[in-house]
Amino acid sequence: MFQVFVQAHFDAAHFIRNYDGNCAKLHGHRWNVVVCIEGRQLDHLGMLIDFSEVKQSIREKLKLLDHSLLNDLAAFGIEGVNPTAENLAQQLYTELKKDLVLTNKRLAWVQVNESPDAWAIFKED
Repeated sequence: MFQVFVQAHFDAAHFIRNYDGNCAKLHGHRWNVVVCIEGRQLDHLGMLIDFSEVKQSIREKLKLLDHSLLNDLAAFGIEGVNPTAENLAQQLYTELKKDLVLTNKRLAWVQVNESPDAWAIFKED
């Protein structure tokens, strides 16, 4: 099994609604995103997937998040959906899965770090 990882980051602010603690206050992070694609078969060039394809897709998704207040975005404007690392990982996973051509491979997981020592991973069962 081959695994390919692509990493990117964005800067954005958020707050956690109905949270009893400091994260209820408006604050920001340099969010780090890691995408893992896996598969058993390489193409004729010896690649599982072209890194540039993955990077381009991630860039497009993160451009919508970068330098924003995440709570104001449509995905998180719904009451009860907080822009947590967990929800960001799931949202990015869903969007990337629609965008990437994944013949003979799969999007294994998306990791979102809100700091160097705290992160969440979303993967399908």
